[in-house]
Amino acid sequence: MTNVTPFPAATPGQVGFERPELQRIMDLYGRMVAAGHWRDYAMDMGRDAAIFSAFRRSAERPEYRIEKRPALRNRQGMWALVGEGGAILKRGADLHNVLAPVERKLLRIVED
Repeated sequence: MTNVTPFPAATPGQVGFERPELQRIMDLYGRMVAAGHWRDYAMDMGRDAAIFSAFRRSAERPEYRIEKRPALRNRQGMWALVGEGGAILKRGADLHNVLAPVERKLLRIVED
């Protein structure tokens, strides 16, 4: 009973979306659902990145992934829009600019 076990060292916290960021992403998701294009989403929050994935159908690969990687903040920008094939479509420091290609696609879907 005299053995004292030290408390484990603090591990780095996980990366998550802040409220305004998630509000912007969910607003876009809601409009895509209303247009009948997206049907499901998933969020993954890990040590290095927070990822929002949007699906046309649940059984497929995500059509788009919106990734937040704070480690890249000072280099390429912490936001990335990744396409279905895994190619990075847009990268930047501002979420609004990174979501612009999806916003344009939404305008085309609504106009049809």
